[in-house]
This record gives sequence, C-alpha cells and structure tokens, in this order.
Amino acid sequence: MSDVIANRYEFLLMFDCQDGNPNGDPDSGNAPRVDPEDGHGLVSDVAIKRRLRNYAQLEGAPIFIQHGTNLNGPIFEAHLQTGTQDTGDKSKKNKDRVSAARNWMCQNFYDVRTFGAVMSTGENAGQVRGPVQITFARSVDPIFSAEVTITRGAVAEDIKAKTLEDYKKWERETDEDKIRTMGRKSQIPYGLFVARGFVSANLAQSTGFGEEDLALLVRGLCNMYEHDRSSSKGLMSTQRVFVFKHVGYDPNPQQRQQQARLGCAPAHRLLELGEIISVNRLDQSLPPRHFKDYEVRVDLSKLPRGVELLELKEWDQEAFKSGWMHSQS
Repeated sequence: MSDVIANRYEFLLMFDCQDGNPNGDPDSGNAPRVDPEDGHGLVSDVAIKRRLRNYAQLEGAPIFIQHGTNLNGPIFEAHLQTGTQDTGDKSKKNKDRVSAARNWMCQNFYDVRTFGAVMSTGENAGQVRGPVQITFARSVDPIFSAEVTITRGAVAEDIKAKTLEDYKKWERETDEDKIRTMGRKSQIPYGLFVARGFVSANLAQSTGFGEEDLALLVRGLCNMYEHDRSSSKGLMSTQRVFVFKHVGYDPNPQQRQQQARLGCAPAHRLLELGEIISVNRLDQSLPPRHFKDYEVRVDLSKLPRGVELLELKEWDQEAFKSGWMHSQS
C-alpha cells in the first residue's frame, strides 16, 4: 500500500440520469427515490458506494462486500491468516485477536480501509470506521417520475413439462395472445444529482487509506457509471468531480502540517452550492433534459486560505499527479 494520506479532503460529485431510474426504492415498488416534501430526487450513499466498490474491483482491488458472498468467510480467513482463530483458549486476549484480524482486513480489502465495515457478525474482527464517507445525492431540481408499461413477447409458465417436446406442444396449442406478459418500469426524464463526500486524514491513519487509494477513489467517481450500464438505469454519467484539498497556510511547517490534517475551513462552506460552486438552470421556463441545460460556475475568490481545488470533467491522470488546478493561498 502507498503512504497514508496526510491531508483532509472533501469532494462534490455531480452526476445525472436521463430516461432511467437512478436508484429504485424497494418500499415503493422500486420507483425512483423522491423527497416527499419537495419532490427532489434522491440516490442513497449505499448505491454510490456499491458502484465505487464495483469499479475498484474492475481495477483489481480486492473488496470485502461483494455480490452473492457470505461476509463471514473473509472474516474467518482473517483469523486463519493471523493465527487468531477461536480455539477456546481463554488465555489469549480477545482484544488482541480482534485487533489482529481487523488490521488484516484493512490491509487486504480496499473497501474496508476506505468506507469501513462492521465485522462482528461471525468470527469477530471488530468494526472499522472508514475515512471516506458520502452523503445521499439530491437532485438540483425536483424530478418527475413516470411509470411506463412494457410488453414481453414470452412467458415463463410452469406447465409441469417432463420433456422438451411438452414445451413445444404447449407453445403450438396456446393462443399467441396468451404467450406474452405485461409489466411496468419507473423512470425519470432527467435529473442532475449532487453528492458530497469527506475524507478524514485522522481516520486514514487507523485503516491505512493511502495516496493510491485516494487516486482510485477519484477514478471511481469519474468512471463508475461507465461500467454500470443497464436498461433500468438509462443514461447515467458523472459530469463533474470537485476535490478540495486542505494544505494549510501557516509559515511554521509543523503547524501547516497540522492544518492540512485537521482542515482549514468547515466542509459546509466548501460544499454548499451557491458558495464556491454554483449550479444554475439556464432557462427556467423549460424543464431540464440535459446537463447542458445547466451552468456550473466556480468562484475562486471564495476559496478559503490553505485549501486547493481540483476540478475534473473526466479522469485526468496527469492533472491529478502534477498537482491541483486551482488554489487560493
């Protein structure tokens, strides 16, 4: 793993959804999530982190929370690898067992050292509070959810067939109108969503979240929807990623280092729309249907001392490695 990060970060993620369902709510028939009081669309933090995990796995990073797996398996492996499995020997301190397994999980799984995890469901590996946390995403404008009726020209009828010929006979003898089904799917015409994220240098010390992990996180924010296509999602795209890096401003190197770790401005001042970053609909008389219907502005004069800003429209490795595009000293 790379060197553990020494700076606090915040990021603002803008993504949109066109003719799709950005995040269905199982309690509402999988309809798009909506704030019932103001009609703004919502996308859960869990949905965003799921796609970041999937992207990290595409790049070869092992992840703990995978689809279709038993989470107790990796936890059991952690105790095997560290020689701390429960043998019933009460002379071994349980705290030491849990700590060793916890550290192994952080070292071996990207999502554990990034987002944290509860690992006390089987063989106890403790709990990890991750340095990276993400809020629910909220749409800039209210969204309109509509249900669309669809037809499938086939059925999945259980006819108690014993041979393949039984199925063919049933198809020949059944009226064609009965060999189709109707269904419904929910979608929105368009929505631009904004999510906010926080990266704690203090918590990174305990999990080992490093510079390479941070770069992978930013690549995931930029590219996660490029590898998550489905008919229900429509066209989902990351449009902008703004990353704020706290670097400090005190002339004393030790004080500046502490400022970089603890931060030089409150997160809400950096991430609140209308402060440093603004999003405005160009034509208020028409409903938005594309990202180009909005104007995104950055006011660098409001950037606090000791904070630098990187704006990414797509993943730009050279820009990320060479430094941060905008800064206010």
